[in-house]
Amino acid sequence: MIKIYHNNRCSKSRIGLKLLEESGKEFQIINYLDNIPTKKDLTEIISILKIKPIELVRKNEVVWKEHFKNKDLSDNEILDAMITYPKLIERPIIINGNKAVIGRPTEKILEIL
Repeated sequence: MIKIYHNNRCSKSRIGLKLLEESGKEFQIINYLDNIPTKKDLTEIISILKIKPIELVRKNEVVWKEHFKNKDLSDNEILDAMITYPKLIERPIIINGNKAVIGRPTEKILEIL
């Protein structure tokens, strides 16, 4: 089943959700601010995305700038930061089996539907 890691306050995430709704395919919404992914979840997502943990971080968030910017963090520390401050997680993330994308730009979602 398709999963979307979603933040309803984010316009890109809402657009991604709408794309999934329009696709007619079955999917699961994971409101990751309420249901914070575990370290295992994030590690799996990062693996499917084929990226490094830092590439999943929203570096323009105030909390990143205040607490982490210009620090040399390990992958494990970056994962801990995303768990402590889930707003740091890029959005939306769409996973379809063994394929995943960060829906920025939104058209990337179509690549895995």
